Amino acid sequence: MLINGVPGDQVSVHDRGLLYGDGVFRTLRVIGGCMQCWPRHYRKLQQDCAALRIICPEEALLFEELRRLIEQRPDGVAKITITRGEQTARGYAPIENMIPTRILSLTPSLDYPSNNYSHGIKLRLCNLRLAHQPKLAGIKHLNRLENVLAAAEWTDPDIAEGLLLDIFDNVIEGVRSNLFMVRNGELTTPNLSNCGVAGIQRERVIEWAIEHGVPCWVRQFGLSELLVADEIFLVNSVIGLWPVHELSGRNWNHHPISMQVQKWLNHAHD
Repeated sequence: MLINGVPGDQVSVHDRGLLYGDGVFRTLRVIGGCMQCWPRHYRKLQQDCAALRIICPEEALLFEELRRLIEQRPDGVAKITITRGEQTARGYAPIENMIPTRILSLTPSLDYPSNNYSHGIKLRLCNLRLAHQPKLAGIKHLNRLENVLAAAEWTDPDIAEGLLLDIFDNVIEGVRSNLFMVRNGELTTPNLSNCGVAGIQRERVIEWAIEHGVPCWVRQFGLSELLVADEIFLVNSVIGLWPVHELSGRNWNHHPISMQVQKWLNHAHD
């Protein structure tokens, strides 16, 4: 782990990331020493920092620090956390032009069951409902308590992921993933203008649809519509793509579109 370029695992008690969750983060796969989809991850990091008016470190600096970690571990999951930095003055209001804190780590990849990719996973409807805050919608910020509470709702190892709805019961996302449904050969993914995280794998799936002439809609829909879908699949940068096999008593045994998208995502490491 590197803290502002120096090996270590501690930050100041005055860091706003610790005090207020005032920061953003990215996670990405490292395979054979290569950072998967690095340009996309850095672009999204820039966008999220800009939305919170945090100074984003230069791409070359983060790239070089990641390379130092990769020299020790060529495969794993890299995490980049950028906080607004240290501030000794009390209060929520940040001072101008703060020097951000950079926290970079590289940990071993988890060995997920192969059935998650081929047969699909069991998805659980969470009780927690996501609040609306358009100014934070789409951003992968450090305030993830909703996800923490949702993930704590189950301990059954057969359940691989949880489904999150918003306060109006619109489908939004998985606890750690973005969601797509397939109906009549068309893709639909939730509108994230009020809450949720817009991940880069979601972006890539939308691009896959455009490239292959598959209609892809971004709109609101509820659980009842999701349960009559022909297929459901989840994506993020660590797991890749998991089809959904079971949700709320409904089962899906065939995932032809999901398998096409999965194959494309696995081979197009842009």
